[in-house]
Amino acid sequence: MTKNSTATAYTRGKGLLEPALARLRTQRANRLIPVELRAGRILDIGCGSFPYFLAHTAFKEKFAVDQLPMPKETAAQNQIEFFTLDLNHEPRLPFQGEYFDAVTLLAVVEHLDPDSMALLFQESCRVLKPGGIVILTTPAAWSDGLLKLMARINLVSAEEIHEHAFAYTLPLLGWHFGQAGFKMSKVKFGYFEFMLNMWATAQK
Repeated sequence: MTKNSTATAYTRGKGLLEPALARLRTQRANRLIPVELRAGRILDIGCGSFPYFLAHTAFKEKFAVDQLPMPKETAAQNQIEFFTLDLNHEPRLPFQGEYFDAVTLLAVVEHLDPDSMALLFQESCRVLKPGGIVILTTPAAWSDGLLKLMARINLVSAEEIHEHAFAYTLPLLGWHFGQAGFKMSKVKFGYFEFMLNMWATAQK
């Protein structure tokens, strides 16, 4: 795993809990990735300017997309091939079909309008190899008010929380996975961070 100055950046804005939350999110995602997939390619969608997760995960090839530009030195230090893409306006991924072994959407879908999120799920299925996996994390719908309160008292990033466009439940995430072409028998769900956040995986 890469260790450099990038690894100390967590998210945009400030929040006393952001370092701990970023670490927990990264640990959860890493535990959900089958070891055998790490010899292939991973795509992190919505990585932000600070690719904390990609800097702390092991894959043969790492790719990322986000609407915010990533500094070239950051991408080079972490061996990331980066693409700028506004996911709300153009949720089409610039990759051929069945190209990735894993796709991650960590603290991303809540920032997208529902129509763009639905298209992005379809695109994630398209670019996944058979046997590949999508991993996502997102705040639980019930925690929206609590997160806004935490942002006001500087516990979490106000910049991130104020950009939340939609809140999801586990059944709604499952419905979107099914609409995108994933078999429900290969979809799994759970909670973490004191049930404030949800995780979901879907295998192609």
